Amino acid sequence: MPDQPAYREILYGVADGVATITLNRPQRMNAFTHVMRGELIDAFDRADADDAVRAVVVTGADRAFCAGADLSGGGDTFNAEAREQRQPGMTRDKGMIDGAPRDGGGTVSLRIASSLKPVIGAINGAAVGVGVTMTLPMDVRIASDRAKFGFVFARRGIVAEAASSWFLPRVVGISQAMEWAATGRVFDAQEALAGRLVSRVLPGEELLPAAYALAAEIADNTSGVSVAAIRKLMWSGLSAPSPWDAHSADSRLMRELGGSPDTAEGVTAFLEKRPAKFPMRVSADLPPSVPDWPGER
Repeated sequence: MPDQPAYREILYGVADGVATITLNRPQRMNAFTHVMRGELIDAFDRADADDAVRAVVVTGADRAFCAGADLSGGGDTFNAEAREQRQPGMTRDKGMIDGAPRDGGGTVSLRIASSLKPVIGAINGAAVGVGVTMTLPMDVRIASDRAKFGFVFARRGIVAEAASSWFLPRVVGISQAMEWAATGRVFDAQEALAGRLVSRVLPGEELLPAAYALAAEIADNTSGVSVAAIRKLMWSGLSAPSPWDAHSADSRLMRELGGSPDTAEGVTAFLEKRPAKFPMRVSADLPPSVPDWPGER
């Protein structure tokens, strides 16, 4: 995928209806920085605004996915006051929440969570700290057999961040989440598969082809508006009080989409035994009842 000159620490490209975001600091194992944070948020904004993009694949350059936060600040790496002195304006850029500077990984995770396009994590190597927590709101995670994972926060004297205390137990269950977070150990792709953190483990050379095949299946066969609505329904439903809340949301959207051009095309194409050509656009045609999830505070 071609580099976009506006970005220094990621690559962004679009081909065949799929946007690829590549974390691109290979000399530092793609370690996460304030710059990368801003560029990732901008890239997801770009993907959402582009109706040609039907799915997003996120991967890492070279041998790592993301080795976690860049620790070149030493013992003050996670000291908010010291960070602000080193990089004035960082707190302002990220904003505040309940009187504290917003966690940078959390701003990325919440932006991924709010994506209107399905997101596939192709985890090609080490995914540690924020390198793994940022993948939790991705819809599908597949891994190379060379990948390593670690929720290492307790070994650094901090807490699991990037809203992972919400996402991780919902992805893998509370017992598995606590085992990985409390030990802080680094584990391999097979343990990640057994714990349901990833859905598939593949030889390294097969990882991106598999991610693109899945993205193409979405791009070639489905309504972008339907997929965006389903994504929001699924994620928001994880914290719905009861199935009746889901039933209510489903019913409103079935009413709003039932008479839409995409629905007419989908049914007609099925009856005529031809590929559908859905006319609606995610940027302009999302029904008003699509949940605003995770919303803003």
